Amino acid sequence: MNRNQLISIVLGLVVLVLLGSSLYTVSEVNQVIITRFGEPIGDPVTEPGLKIKWPFIDTANFFEKRFLEWDGSPNQVPTRDRRFIFVDTYARWRITDPLLFFQRVRNELGAQARLDDILDGETRNAVARHDLIEIVRTSNRDPVNTTIGNEEEPEVLEQITTGREQITQEILAAASVAVSEYGIELLDLKFKRINYVPEVQQDVFARMIAERNRVAEEFRSEGQGESARIQGERERDLARIQSEAFRTSEELRGTADAEATAIYAAAYGRDASFYAFTKSLETYEKTMDPNTVLILGTDSDLMRFFENPR
Repeated sequence: MNRNQLISIVLGLVVLVLLGSSLYTVSEVNQVIITRFGEPIGDPVTEPGLKIKWPFIDTANFFEKRFLEWDGSPNQVPTRDRRFIFVDTYARWRITDPLLFFQRVRNELGAQARLDDILDGETRNAVARHDLIEIVRTSNRDPVNTTIGNEEEPEVLEQITTGREQITQEILAAASVAVSEYGIELLDLKFKRINYVPEVQQDVFARMIAERNRVAEEFRSEGQGESARIQGERERDLARIQSEAFRTSEELRGTADAEATAIYAAAYGRDASFYAFTKSLETYEKTMDPNTVLILGTDSDLMRFFENPR
């Protein structure tokens, strides 16, 4: 390899390095701030495509265009009526002014720290201005009646004037003003979870269990009463059916006995001797078995039939 070839290779490598340091790509989901020696220059680059900057001295700082998520930590907050609750919130935000964003917070990590301070503080202030019932409910509604029959007056829920949805809008409005100084726009904010502190939670659960047990006992008592009523009706219907069946069977038995008696009487009237003979045979059949020894006298009716069959 001669000297000219070596120089060409070196120049080619230098050109490649310069091109690699001077070209950068902006995608559809990014926006870029160019800094020179750490200071931003020019307007934000928001259009996607292949872009050029000065090599080595310029740096491309990429920021998201898409919606970003903020997930707060549960905080113990007192309400206006002195109820201590844990409030867990989340929000969505985006970078609307990348230059201001870079100048104030530098990156997303710094933005998350600012959002923690602002959103947690506004949430604490809003919760402290309202009673617990305003925070856990969104609108006024009629309670579900769990009583049995009309023995008790239906429960009346306390009416609210604000509601959770309006409280979140208050937090969102106050926080949006504060975060706008950092080139950030808040899109929405919601309460992810609201819960009692452990000391109060056990008492609440105990009251809920006692109330459910009371309702269950009312239903159980009603079921037992209905069961007793059904059982009484079943016994009454069974007694009536048995009585009717017994009466019918007795009527049939009486009719059959009358018909049998009439048949017997008719048979006896036609041949009294034969009737007496058959009845004697039936009597002996019922009173004797194969192991019975029968001694008959000459004056026995059976012997009389044997001696004179007719």
